[in-house]
Amino acid sequence: MSSPVSDLLDSLPAELSQQLKEHANQVLLDFIRSNSASQFAQNAPVLAKFREAIAQGDLKDDVEFLHNFTALVPITSYEPYQPFVAKFSATPCREADVKDMFSPGLPCFLAMTSSTFGKEPKLFARYRPPPQYVWDPIYLTIPSSEGTIFAPSSLRYLKVLRIDHEDGQSSHEVVVCSASSGFLRMQMNWDVEHDMDRLDLWVPGQTAPFVISIVEGYRPFFILHALFVLADPRVTTMCFLFANVFATLVQFIEDEWLLLVDCIENGIIPNLENIHLVRGVLEKHFAANPARAAELREIGPPGAANGWAVRVWPALTTFIGITGDSATAAFPRILHVLGPSVTIQARAYGSSECGIALPYLNGNPAVDLKVTMVDGVTEFVDVHAVGPSERVLSAWELVKGHHYQPIVTSRDGLWRYRFDDVMIFKGFAPEDGMPVINYLHRGDTLALSLGTNCTELELRSVIFSIAEQWIGHITGSIVVRDEREKPDTFGFLVEIDGEIGKDAEMAPQFIFETLMESNLACRVDFWKGKLRTPTIRLVKKGTFVEYRRQKCHKTGVSMNHVKVPVVLSDEAPKKWFLSKVITEL
Repeated sequence: MSSPVSDLLDSLPAELSQQLKEHANQVLLDFIRSNSASQFAQNAPVLAKFREAIAQGDLKDDVEFLHNFTALVPITSYEPYQPFVAKFSATPCREADVKDMFSPGLPCFLAMTSSTFGKEPKLFARYRPPPQYVWDPIYLTIPSSEGTIFAPSSLRYLKVLRIDHEDGQSSHEVVVCSASSGFLRMQMNWDVEHDMDRLDLWVPGQTAPFVISIVEGYRPFFILHALFVLADPRVTTMCFLFANVFATLVQFIEDEWLLLVDCIENGIIPNLENIHLVRGVLEKHFAANPARAAELREIGPPGAANGWAVRVWPALTTFIGITGDSATAAFPRILHVLGPSVTIQARAYGSSECGIALPYLNGNPAVDLKVTMVDGVTEFVDVHAVGPSERVLSAWELVKGHHYQPIVTSRDGLWRYRFDDVMIFKGFAPEDGMPVINYLHRGDTLALSLGTNCTELELRSVIFSIAEQWIGHITGSIVVRDEREKPDTFGFLVEIDGEIGKDAEMAPQFIFETLMESNLACRVDFWKGKLRTPTIRLVKKGTFVEYRRQKCHKTGVSMNHVKVPVVLSDEAPKKWFLSKVITEL
């Protein structure tokens, strides 16, 4: 399906610019006025100058209040927030010690980042938004759909924190989980205590019953979702956080095809680990369907068939998911399975910290994102700006084609918090003047301590640009610092599907030549003796699936949130990946 023609504005007309300024300033003012009474705002050293200014000024003067914010609140990172977040993990944890910590009241949940393997996740307190925003698309884990939607979600969590009320008799529970799980619980008013009471629940319009969302184990999660979605031919929309989760599901379907079809024919739930407590409920929800099994046998497993998905689900029109970043390797496979008739649409852009943008459906919905001001107000820093100081830019000051990092002040009490992401500004939406962006890559600090300025986007692009011709079809890839010889270099660790290309040993040289041609810093560092030809080592098949499985098990993160970093610098996971190497090109 073709995408709508975009008609973005390169600059804002005066009237639209003023409208955007007034809207942004009012939302920002609402956030910081509300959160300025929080424990963080009243005690964090990073906000000391701001506190001093508002204490000496007129608190009711909105213009002065906003001026003090823009002039005195610096760009922040996670470090100032961490000691305040840690108070939620105290034992005992008293209500008075954590109430109004970042925003008024107590949080609904603590969102944990999808950290790299072996590294502690960051935690962010997420509070319930005003009623009119609870169901805003920026918060939706499962988007609305006119037909049947396949949106595998997990309600697993890392732990539950208990906050003792002042009466000494009651307590409040706060779950630590992924943002998507937390928002789903918040919207449905599902607390952890009553999870087992909802086993019979099946939300209309979804392919799977509630019980699958609390099943533990990587393989049971995917096999059960595969079973229920294959049994339902009415699917119109598929939704994942990262699109590569769909590729993993397709691989499970291909590997277990005969088992899955037999189970559909006979109405059987297969023997899987960790489902003994819920098997009875699953069996009650799953009836024999010989006719559907016969249809599936005629179609056959995914294999090499182009457009296999629309044969299995004839009504399928939309696929929603992040297709770049860690999903890049899987994207060709996803396109092949879906076929050309299915529209690819991005997910909402943001993270555990804050939601920033939604798919811009008037442009290319697969990559275009329109900034929203529901969960936070976004400012920007030009990553290529000249000068020692970083000037924070408002939304109406952006320049088409420039690269920016987002700086977010959120409803939940983040103050000018820097995202380590880089985006390109495409233009202003003509209907309301909001910026439209494309996500590019993680921040520009990816030199692997080599001193070479090479971004994730460049490293990811270069390996995939030469892969099909020289190496084979890549199903997973990371970059580590290769220190085996001096000087150090970029070490690519890749997993391929099928046979190695007959001239695969040429691949490192072609990567080197591509980087030399496209990146001046690499070229200069090579001639200075600071960089040598990059290396490529193949890891055994299944390495990246095993990485994601271990990460789910270790952190309790949702299967939908598991991602593999483009650049891996942490020693523990780096050592683990290196242990899976089978050959070097």
